[in-house]
Amino acid sequence: MIIDAHMHVQPWSQFRREALERMEAGRRDLDRIRKLFDDPGAFLRFLDEEGVDRAVLVNYVSPDVIGFTPDVNAFVGRFCRGHEDRLVPVGGVHPRLAADPAAELSRIVERDGIRALKIHPPHQLFRANAYRDGGDPPGLARLYGRAQELGLPVIFHTGTSIFPGARNKYGDPMDLDDVAVDFPDLTIIMAHGGRPLWMKTCFFLLRRHPNVHMDISGIPPKALLRYFPRLAEVADRTLFGTDWPGPGVPGVRRNVEEVRGLPLPEEARRAILGGTAERVFPRR
Repeated sequence: MIIDAHMHVQPWSQFRREALERMEAGRRDLDRIRKLFDDPGAFLRFLDEEGVDRAVLVNYVSPDVIGFTPDVNAFVGRFCRGHEDRLVPVGGVHPRLAADPAAELSRIVERDGIRALKIHPPHQLFRANAYRDGGDPPGLARLYGRAQELGLPVIFHTGTSIFPGARNKYGDPMDLDDVAVDFPDLTIIMAHGGRPLWMKTCFFLLRRHPNVHMDISGIPPKALLRYFPRLAEVADRTLFGTDWPGPGVPGVRRNVEEVRGLPLPEEARRAILGGTAERVFPRR
């Protein structure tokens, strides 16, 4: 079972010009990507070609930095409908912009079938633990509490972002230490393992908190053991992901094969490539 726990199938037309230029720079596969985003059947055939059984499709709301509006939730819900055995729709609520973030989360779960929430502090411009000092956004703690009540995993971007307008000071995963303490039953996923500055912080949080996980999307697999030399110790809370079609992702199958080639115990490889994600995102 190979599960890519971090792919982006998003409404291409919503990208702001500056963000789109960064996405398109140097690419030769843009026409194919757009076609895959328009056709779930074609996308499933693409997964078959790449050797992937299931995929987690990550969306979030960031109108001012990337261009994505709350309409991404209906988009990914429609895209996954009828294919829930293979596709997991991840949606977004913007805690600074939603009138009632917790109520909005309940709404997109009910209306769009959203199965996980994506929070992107560098693109949504707040700290993941901002509720601790009473700062903006005021509904953040209630949002986490609602996700915990609903049993919804929350995927947090950790690490840097190269997109224009991103604020990388918000990418420090140490902010999630507070979230993990305050919401001990919330499944937390640190996307990108804090790349490229905060890998040691991510490893510390994985060992400290049983409710914290990470995905390895956006990290070249051949560099994984340099960044995480004790990766096998946390394989049961590590999820394979590619960040496709993000900038710098060479290909899904290539990443799978490179993870398979790492000098890890077979049990650890199986957990990373699919076992952990199967537990976090059980098949429906």
